[in-house]
Amino acid sequence: MSQGYTLRLQKRNLDEDVNRLGVRLGRHAIAAEIPVTEIAAKFNVSRATVYNWFNGDTDPHTSLEDEIAHYLESTWLNKHKL
Repeated sequence: MSQGYTLRLQKRNLDEDVNRLGVRLGRHAIAAEIPVTEIAAKFNVSRATVYNWFNGDTDPHTSLEDEIAHYLESTWLNKHKL
């Protein structure tokens, strides 16, 4: 069971540039209540790395950009049934 995201993380994510892939992933995960552990496992990175992406502290490695973009697109499309 997910404990959810802290208000501090949510605010920090909203204050960051949505054009950054990690921030965009964070907004999606927060809105969809996808646990950080699930995101970390999906992209084979640590939870700390995912938090850094969500906070805009770092960007995902370029080798993960296409995979993350595809994940965002496919999960968004599934949610909105277009």
